[in-house]
Amino acid sequence: MAQETTPLVELIGIGKRYGMGDTAFYALNDINLKIYNKEFVAIMGPSGSGKSTCMNLIGALDTPSKGQYLFNGHHVEHFTQDERALLRRKYLGFVFQGFNLLARTSAVENVELPLLYRGESPSVRREMAMAALEKVGLTDWKDHTPSELSGGQQQRVAIARAIVTHPKLLLADEPTGSLDSHRSVEIMELLQQLNEDEHITVALVTHEPDMAAYARRKIHFVDGNVESDTGYKP
Repeated sequence: MAQETTPLVELIGIGKRYGMGDTAFYALNDINLKIYNKEFVAIMGPSGSGKSTCMNLIGALDTPSKGQYLFNGHHVEHFTQDERALLRRKYLGFVFQGFNLLARTSAVENVELPLLYRGESPSVRREMAMAALEKVGLTDWKDHTPSELSGGQQQRVAIARAIVTHPKLLLADEPTGSLDSHRSVEIMELLQQLNEDEHITVALVTHEPDMAAYARRKIHFVDGNVESDTGYKP
């Protein structure tokens, strides 16, 4: 797949500090990182390595203590809380280890939620949600609640919800952590398909090498630093 040379995400000298004074520590140390449109990137590392902190910063769920974060050329580190929320709503999709579905709500209604927050009409919400469910192979399960779905199906609903707004970047934080090996493969193949067919940029946080193998680029974090970055370079 041809890549673009302008970064979608660019981190320049990013640091994240927790605590003050003698108890302060940096979870990230002067990180420099670029992610390009249409890439499939695996962000790896042991617990406490900084990979999830990096994901939270890229997802505008947290703010850096120092450095610059550019999304599509815009300086996110200067964004207000409302501007970060708008960035997440319009351009980012999130998938987590816990499926985070509303228990008493049907699959299609769960997928509609981001569109509800965006103010879309009921007819538009339903049309877009059904299209997203079709992409993950769950149109026949649209009226089922999470308790009526397997773990793999619940994660598919969560992925449909993440892509229903046509995000430029899909952030997946340990998306197979609650699944068995067979369902994990299904979810990774789905993410790979969305990357290749829908041209959605995917950033996957995982500690599992067999899951990271689906990505074309692998970034390893150790002690808040990028230890290695192998794969695509423009």
